[in-house]
Amino acid sequence: MMTRRLAIALSTGLLLAGAAAMPARAGDDAALKAAVASADRAAANVARDGARHPYETLKFWGLKPGLTVIEVSPGGGYWTEILAPYAKATGGTYVATAADLNNPKISDAARKGRADFEAKFSDAGKYGAIQYAGFGPVSGPLGAAGSADIVITARNIHNFMYQTDMLDKAMGDFFAVLKPGGYLAVEEHRADPRPEVPGVTDGYVSVATVVAAAGKAGFKLDAQSEVNANPKDTKDHPFGVWTLPPVKRTAPGGQPADPAFDRTKYDAIGESDRMTLRFVKPK
Repeated sequence: MMTRRLAIALSTGLLLAGAAAMPARAGDDAALKAAVASADRAAANVARDGARHPYETLKFWGLKPGLTVIEVSPGGGYWTEILAPYAKATGGTYVATAADLNNPKISDAARKGRADFEAKFSDAGKYGAIQYAGFGPVSGPLGAAGSADIVITARNIHNFMYQTDMLDKAMGDFFAVLKPGGYLAVEEHRADPRPEVPGVTDGYVSVATVVAAAGKAGFKLDAQSEVNANPKDTKDHPFGVWTLPPVKRTAPGGQPADPAFDRTKYDAIGESDRMTLRFVKPK
């Protein structure tokens, strides 16, 4: 007679064998995993994946094949390296906002920054046909009204708050371009549980500030995730959030780096504690 222990072992073995033969779990996105794992991504960006959790974050934000996604102020292109190839592979559309060339006050540096970004991602074989939308204090719509499925703004809210009325304008632009039922995806340095510093001069924003600004534009908070939380972040750094990686500031902004500054504890913290929010445009 088969012993109970042997029966359990055999049963477990069969279950494991069956699991190994099963297809990917429902909800897995092979194309997104391939984009994240791509050898075409910059090594410096891949090194940040442990802090930025690209697959989990994009899944939380509602990314799916075939969608039209607008990324706001993509910076060096951390998300572009994933989103553009993903859109190409799945029949979607990736739109990056860039310096508003119609703004008569645009700086030469901003104009050059846009040109450099477009050149960096000009290989249609890798990135598909990236579309661009001017964005800034006096820019027009980000696209046809109700044309986008997701708008992503990562680590930009504090920058909007440094410009008069820019946060309200940005939220209004996002709301207008999204389809009813579309998502506004937000990642931002999180001040909570302490209050915001006046003027947000350290780069940390309260969740309440973001929720209020989005709500004023018409959005509803749909979900919150702790995927980018970092409980080691004490949020009391001498040069604000920029003391931490990846910026690693060692002196006040605009001043030369201080080679004597001890970075040990700040590097041990890693990247900032961040809110990860998903808002919806009501149908």
